[in-house]
Amino acid sequence: MRLDVTHRTTYTYDDDVTGSYGIAYLTPRDLPWQRVVAHQVDVDPEPLDRSTDVDHYGNTATYFQLDTPHRTLDVVAHSVVEIDEPVLDPVALGVPWEQARPSVRPDVPDAWSALDLALASPSVDQPAAAHAYAATSLTPGRPLGEAVLEVMHRVHADFAYEQGATTVTSTIADVLEARAGVCQDFAQLTLSCLRSHGLAVRYVSGYLATEPPPGKERVVGADATHAWAAVWVPGGGWLALDPTNDQPGNERYVTVAWGREYSDVPPLKGVIFTEAKTSTLAVAVDVVPV
Repeated sequence: MRLDVTHRTTYTYDDDVTGSYGIAYLTPRDLPWQRVVAHQVDVDPEPLDRSTDVDHYGNTATYFQLDTPHRTLDVVAHSVVEIDEPVLDPVALGVPWEQARPSVRPDVPDAWSALDLALASPSVDQPAAAHAYAATSLTPGRPLGEAVLEVMHRVHADFAYEQGATTVTSTIADVLEARAGVCQDFAQLTLSCLRSHGLAVRYVSGYLATEPPPGKERVVGADATHAWAAVWVPGGGWLALDPTNDQPGNERYVTVAWGREYSDVPPLKGVIFTEAKTSTLAVAVDVVPV
């Protein structure tokens, strides 16, 4: 499937911003199942300086600096991506989940690089409640694929999608107590649950091509960034799990970046210098099959 993605972020301020430094994770990754046909990031006003670099996890980061006084900042990323249906080895998915922990698999070449994704991170700790929640599915000797898919199904069934139920500072315990959240919360809850049992799981940021309701036209700009989890499969890659939509990853998922948690790969972050008292943020995302 070929997807055309436009992601526009607009900041407005009630006074001049005299300096701005930004980091954007908006460039889709080239992967065995995903090919970036075209990509560009436009910043308005024109930056004094801009560059790109690759971080520890292989994500492309775009850096920019502005010194032109401005009250509106527009960052627009446009990408064309071709995606195949991911295929994982059923034999690898059938290994007992206990044998899918990177700490016990020194025989697998990439186990060392997956190991840090089995550890707690600043916003994804491993409370006892998360460990207990996953234990219901991670029974002794159960095949990895079957066990983690059940955790995904249960998160989808047990937690309500509710904007405003959490904030960017909400903890895993907060999500467990609220039994509600958004895709970022559900992805990080899945990370916490599975990591607490020694499995390596990464936070994935990207987009999902959605379908309009039957008989309705697509609403331009109504899509959004998306987040999901991906579990390390020894010798078999990574299994993408989307608890928000209760499905594994497929050809409609655009992978942009991954890391330990949301704070590693936010679409955009930065520092500004201004006397402004108020600001607004508007985000419009459009993902169109072509």
